[in-house]
Amino acid sequence: MTGSGPKLGVLLLLAVLLQTVVVTITVLHFTTALNSMKETFARSSVSCLTGADLQSITAVRGDPCWQVTQQLHLLIEKSLSQRYQRQISSAVRDEVSRVLPSLVMEDRASPRPKVAAHVTGSFVPKLEREGGAPVSTGRRVQGQKISWWEGQKGLAFLQDVQLVDGELVVPQPGLYYVYAQTYFRHTHSLEEEGEDGEEAEDRGRPLLQYVYKKVSSYPVPILLMKTSRTSCWSRGSQFSLHSAHQGGLFPLSSGDRLFVTVTNASAVDMDEKSSFFGAFLIS
Repeated sequence: MTGSGPKLGVLLLLAVLLQTVVVTITVLHFTTALNSMKETFARSSVSCLTGADLQSITAVRGDPCWQVTQQLHLLIEKSLSQRYQRQISSAVRDEVSRVLPSLVMEDRASPRPKVAAHVTGSFVPKLEREGGAPVSTGRRVQGQKISWWEGQKGLAFLQDVQLVDGELVVPQPGLYYVYAQTYFRHTHSLEEEGEDGEEAEDRGRPLLQYVYKKVSSYPVPILLMKTSRTSCWSRGSQFSLHSAHQGGLFPLSSGDRLFVTVTNASAVDMDEKSSFFGAFLIS
């Protein structure tokens, strides 16, 4: 019994050493095989780009060359797309800054909120439009106020601007571009053809459009713009069309109100593409 103890210990030690050698050889074998596979794949990938024409490679999904060329094509397309987008954006920005320098803001970290409004004509019964909306300030305001603008439907929109009784309410001070267009449609009736004097007077009457601003510190609206067209038409025509358009830059304060008046509100064609009114913040 005394001599069997050392023999058992030697056998156990030999078994452990043998197992260690086997594991080491196995690890070395797999490491060598993995390195060989990596080198083979790398060589085949590089050969796809250096030793052959990219257009002549057969499109087989299992082929390493196909995978390499597909990844290369996607990378090139993405790089070119990003480059073209940067160039186009830069070109557009340069053109805008050349035409309207005030529209290009240097400080992009704190962009100015967008303030804009575009209201369009709204069809209402002619009886409601006869005479237009009354203006409470009397003779100091010329023309008849248009109060039936549309601010939500179709081409119209309101962004941080209110439309109250046909008036655009300015939300914050700044330099605004204000514009207005009215489309006059005058229908010729049979009775007008026999009235020489009155017809001649009506045929030569000018059609005027006014844009006013109301401020809290002044009791009377202030005239910003006006334009006119002479309503002259031939006797044989069934109706006549006249368009009056104007626009300009004006400094406005918070709470100011903008509205449009015309000399003959009942003759205005309130189609959304023909008659409109709006303003937007420049700076």
